[in-house]
Amino acid sequence: MVQYQAADLDASFAALADATRRGVLEQLGRAEASITELAETFRITLTGMKKHVVVLERAGLVTTEKIGRVRTCRLGPRDLEEEAAWIEHRRQLWNARFDALDDVVRDLKRKETANGPKKR
Repeated sequence: MVQYQAADLDASFAALADATRRGVLEQLGRAEASITELAETFRITLTGMKKHVVVLERAGLVTTEKIGRVRTCRLGPRDLEEEAAWIEHRRQLWNARFDALDDVVRDLKRKETANGPKKR
């Protein structure tokens, strides 16, 4: 069984739960940007963007570097492989459950066909 770091997963999913933060990750995937540039792109205040960046930093998804008065953001060292593996495991469980449900429905239809339609 695959073991997951609950704190890492919690931080990642919390960070990814917000559309602005997902957008920031997409933006940083294309090029690094300052917090000011990100705030302008997403039309939010500097304070608001700083809060988003802190959440992404805590999850290890973004790193920042301050040079002079400019704080530059770039994608962090952490990829989302652990999160993808967690999701894939859940997907496999649900697929197995749906396959079992399909079998039950098929059996019920087969029995109904063999016994004829039921009267109400």
